[in-house]
Amino acid sequence: MNRSHIPRPTERAAIRAATRSPRPLPSVPALMAALLEANDRRDREGVCLAAHRAVRAAAN
Repeated sequence: MNRSHIPRPTERAAIRAATRSPRPLPSVPALMAALLEANDRRDREGVCLAAHRAVRAAAN
């Protein structure tokens, strides 16, 4: 039996809604503070998220 990915109708609607308007990013200093806080708490996922968002905000 072939089980391929079947997108749900709500998934398509969510993707369309997300692409309609840009998401504002917090300021770089706020993201760096979040990065330091996550690092202090040894939150690897938080560090990764804050670092990626900081780079993305700095590129704009």
